Amino acid sequence: MYKKGMGIDNIKISHVQGIATDKKREFMYYSCTTFLAKTDMEGNVIGTVKGLEGHLGCIAYNYENGKVYGSLEYKCDIIGTHILNGIRKLENKETKISDAFYVAIFDVDKIDRMDMDAEKDGVMKVVHLNEVLKDYQAEGHRYGCSGIDGITFAPAPGRNDDYKYLYISYGIYSDLDRNDNDNQVILRYDVKDWNKYEKTLSQENICKEGPAKPDDKYFVYTGNTTYGIQNLEYDEKTGYIFAAVYKGKKEKFPNFPMFVIDLNKKSERSDIKGVGEKGDVLFLAEVGELDENTGIKGINFPYGATGMISLGDGYFYFSKDFANEDGTRGTIVELYEFDENKSFIEK
Repeated sequence: MYKKGMGIDNIKISHVQGIATDKKREFMYYSCTTFLAKTDMEGNVIGTVKGLEGHLGCIAYNYENGKVYGSLEYKCDIIGTHILNGIRKLENKETKISDAFYVAIFDVDKIDRMDMDAEKDGVMKVVHLNEVLKDYQAEGHRYGCSGIDGITFAPAPGRNDDYKYLYISYGIYSDLDRNDNDNQVILRYDVKDWNKYEKTLSQENICKEGPAKPDDKYFVYTGNTTYGIQNLEYDEKTGYIFAAVYKGKKEKFPNFPMFVIDLNKKSERSDIKGVGEKGDVLFLAEVGELDENTGIKGINFPYGATGMISLGDGYFYFSKDFANEDGTRGTIVELYEFDENKSFIEK
């Protein structure tokens, strides 16, 4: 039986960004912007990995090696500056920043105590994503790229097999005066040989070791969102990737809080709407509500942007963020069942 409710509290600087669990459902992992927390399924904290001065976003458990992968970004925009200012206030120290976009890889079996150091305790490695850096630093931020956030493991499009690739999605700036930021951008990587790239994090000497480019780069037409896909989660039962976002602000779009990408279909090489170039396009599933004006489908479901987990049998965990009176934040994780006609039903 799955647990119906658990959570974590008293998070400083920001809110829960993502959640993950192992295949045996023995532990829960929480990305808390600047640290990772490991709890049992009753919510008792076993350990934390701290010391990050960037933005740790969505996380995913890799069943192949038992490690947790997360999006980790360092940048000088409003998000990066807000995080740095919070660290300076809490820890009374000066910090510097250099643009870098990593997949953080946590050896979660080693997390056994509080306040483990991400740089010094041998619990975390990083792999740099050069493709993201190029798009982020391009003039005008190519495709509206603001960095990375959503992450999951899933098969290649159109292949319902056991081999899983890493998918990681761009953050997208909410700029209402451009049309080239109306797609979600998702990179796909084969991580089986990533040992050659993995490095211990050094925030004073940012490294850029990583693949020169992804195995593929996909575009999904959803309309502009506020900072792109926050959480990305593959569901084995349906073959869908669920993408939770902060709703967009362009009035011509339906601005759903969740989109469902159909990985049962192969990608197609075609024109990328609003961009003026060709690319590999993924398609939204025939799930949820259809906006007749744009042809975009989505689900009006309020949770997922701060964490979701597919359990593979029709059940999901969703994070429900809350604020405390002292300004700290926390989350409660609740169990839901997915119904293609009725969206998600709380259990």
